[in-house]
Amino acid sequence: MARFPTELPIDEALPALTDALRARNAAVLVAPPGAGKTTRVPLVLLDEPWAEGGRILVLEPRRLAARAAAERMATLRGEKVGDTVGIRVRMGSKVGPRTRVEVVTEGVFGRMILDDPELTGVRAVLFDEFHERSLDADLGLALALDCQSALREDLRLLVMSATLDGARVAALLGDAPVIASEGRAYPVETRYLGRDTRRRIEEEVAAAVLRALRAETGSMLVFLPGQAEIRRTEALLRERIDDHDVDLAPLYGAMDQRAQDLAVAPARPGRRKIVLATSIAETSLTIEGVRVVVDSGLARVPRFEPSIGLTRLETVRVSRAAADQRRGRAGRTEPGVCYRLWEEAGTGALEAFSRPEILSADLSGLVLDCAAWGVTDPRRLAFLDPPPEPALKEAVALLREIDALDADGRLTDEGRAIRALPLPPRLARMLVDAGRRGQARLAGDIAAIVTERGLGGDSTSLVDRLHALRRDRSRRAEEMRRLARGWAEAVGGDGDPGDPAQAGAVLALAYPDRVAKARGGQGAFLMANGRGAALEPGDPLAREPFLAIAEIAGGAASARVLLAAPIALEEIEAEFAGRIETREEVAFDRAAAALRARRARRLGALVLADRTLPTPEGPEAARLLAEGVAALGVHRLPWTRAQLQLRARVAFLRRADPSFPDLSDAALAAAAAAWLAPFVEGRASLAAITTDDLGQALAALLPWDLARRLDAECPTHFEAPTGQRHAIDYEAEGGPVLAVRVQELFGLRDHPAVAGGRLPLVLHLLSPAHRPIQITRDLPGFWRGSWAAVKAEMKGRYPRHPWPDDPASAAPTTRAKPRGT
Repeated sequence: MARFPTELPIDEALPALTDALRARNAAVLVAPPGAGKTTRVPLVLLDEPWAEGGRILVLEPRRLAARAAAERMATLRGEKVGDTVGIRVRMGSKVGPRTRVEVVTEGVFGRMILDDPELTGVRAVLFDEFHERSLDADLGLALALDCQSALREDLRLLVMSATLDGARVAALLGDAPVIASEGRAYPVETRYLGRDTRRRIEEEVAAAVLRALRAETGSMLVFLPGQAEIRRTEALLRERIDDHDVDLAPLYGAMDQRAQDLAVAPARPGRRKIVLATSIAETSLTIEGVRVVVDSGLARVPRFEPSIGLTRLETVRVSRAAADQRRGRAGRTEPGVCYRLWEEAGTGALEAFSRPEILSADLSGLVLDCAAWGVTDPRRLAFLDPPPEPALKEAVALLREIDALDADGRLTDEGRAIRALPLPPRLARMLVDAGRRGQARLAGDIAAIVTERGLGGDSTSLVDRLHALRRDRSRRAEEMRRLARGWAEAVGGDGDPGDPAQAGAVLALAYPDRVAKARGGQGAFLMANGRGAALEPGDPLAREPFLAIAEIAGGAASARVLLAAPIALEEIEAEFAGRIETREEVAFDRAAAALRARRARRLGALVLADRTLPTPEGPEAARLLAEGVAALGVHRLPWTRAQLQLRARVAFLRRADPSFPDLSDAALAAAAAAWLAPFVEGRASLAAITTDDLGQALAALLPWDLARRLDAECPTHFEAPTGQRHAIDYEAEGGPVLAVRVQELFGLRDHPAVAGGRLPLVLHLLSPAHRPIQITRDLPGFWRGSWAAVKAEMKGRYPRHPWPDDPASAAPTTRAKPRGT
């Protein structure tokens, strides 16, 4: 077994691990952060008999981690990267004829195994930091397992992680042995600071950093969710840190390699370093001198929404496993301290593990790779978490739309051309199509900017970023331009760099559903897929009539445009002639409360051009009018008092007998197409609907037998003993109300009632001046009881009107007494 100058916790587990891989072709290694698994295990396995003459692949989730691992292993052997230990990453590889350990990113491994399904010359594949559960790692392991079972029984697979559900992974690997390494390099003390959610996260993080800077020694690693928060925190700390011996170093994926290397390098002698990092620094990375970690507890992760075909970035709480990984960064080289910006009790509420990307990612690339592997249904492969059905359906639909798959899910010739490019399917489709029109170089540069975050700056304008990329002389920009030229050459590019002003038309080849039209000013846009997107009103792109959008963030209802390019209407018409539909449409205009007809040319949800047409007649137009008016509110219809009373009478009887129809506003609104539409044919607006239309519609809702019962049991009026008719109010809350002057009821010995005499009316007894003097449900009782008091008071106020001692026996009247009586 290989010997090393220093001991690490992983060393105790190495004998068990080598024994397991001698006996079996798969194993799981669980070792905490700082144990040394990433750099020790591959070098030890090199000396195993089964590895003789072959290569060992070590998969890392990120380029930064891959470079750090390769450099550390090469240093341990006293060599340079490219000798025994090499590296293969997207932007540059260092391997040679003597290379036996290749550190590769998970995405690169996917292309390696698809191009060479037998993994010729490879003796083992090590999946490092598998707990991150990237889509590339899950697919890579599924393909490796398929290779092992069908082609290479001798291929060793080792899954390694600091925080992992080892039993689940072991079961996936055929009940493989699980080897655990206990103990850390150094202890880490955890301090919980809590967080004031009313303050921005960068304010809270900056305060924690300043506190730790005063209390602790050594350099510091600070975890923030994204680049924007890093930059804002950096600005705050530059204002507040007076110590000139403290260096601030941002660290995120969009930085070039040189800047990243400076961030992870040890602090200069006599100085302290504060590294402000995203989750990029969680795993497989040792930053010399760091003994303090400040953890915001947040991370930014992609979330794919199959219903709209968009991936957006979402800020989420980290899992307990990720929090442990972050904490472990403080104890890599000496005892450390971890400050957490949440309460200790909140740790138990965190999810145990990070959500696997396969459950929330765009699966179009995975489906395309599986088709290249010969599998039309990805669920036939051994995934730790099966890909979800909605995302699979969306992926298959997209790949069929871009002609990458046939109806049976098999790779087409176009699909092979698309898969040959190491790009997401949409961007590969763009390059293939652009190559046929002589714009391959421009498409390659666009693909580079879209896939390499931060390339060309942070402008929302793709045109501006293209110009910046072509001026940039940094190593990162040169490497990406070289990659872009390679992609262009692969599709027949002729070397012409192309005009950035045409970027919108080229970008739309990848994202036809994200062609957008301005609406309402102030930077608001509607995309062809029917979703809204917005720019800051001051952004120059906000004044463009049409955009092709490459990247958005935020929820589906309020997405923010991160990257886009102008596209002319003429370019849209020419590019998508086969997708543009001309339709005659009739719709209800809420503002005018009227039907509007037009002939529209549409690309998806976008109206590219339209003109007004005469409003048609017929059942469909009547339905649209009825439903449109109902949406405004049934109360806006021109109801007469009699019609409102009819609805109230029906509602009154319906409470006791459900056979009567529901004529409430809500019920009528819900069924407007059924009851109102047949009676408004030929009408074009709310204003054109008449009371007669409503009368006929109501009559149709009330069958003859129910109408007869209604008249019998709920009369519209009550005929007083004087012969006068008084309307009954059926809308009152306490029951039907009859308001009548008390003199008109003289001689009435029974209380007025409706519903066949079952329900007494609520009598509002009025004075001669029509003012209420009593409310009663028992008129005979009133005559015998309260009448005497009412009579005494009213007789003095209205002396010319009769106030008999026995009203039940008196003659009813509507008149005052003759003068002089």
